[in-house]
Amino acid sequence: MTNILKFRLNLNQIDAAAMLFEESVIPLCKSQKGFVGAEYLADRQTGASLLITIWKSEEDLLASERSRFFQEQVAKFIGYFTAPPVRESFEVVLLDLR
Repeated sequence: MTNILKFRLNLNQIDAAAMLFEESVIPLCKSQKGFVGAEYLADRQTGASLLITIWKSEEDLLASERSRFFQEQVAKFIGYFTAPPVRESFEVVLLDLR
């Protein structure tokens, strides 16, 4: 399962948000059961951004939400958002990391 957080930032905050994700969120994600990986995508022209986490199963993803882990990590970015974020989840149908 993939959890995707869509949001917009001020253009000058993209690198700071990436650093926060890399230094604070990803290390904590690694301690969560079923965490597979993560990525941060951004459009430097518009500030549109995606934070993506990949989980082994839907149960693992839902456990991160039930424990409030997901909400605690999103809260770290509140000062960066220019509009409320939107969260979506998708089944990973195919993943090739080679």
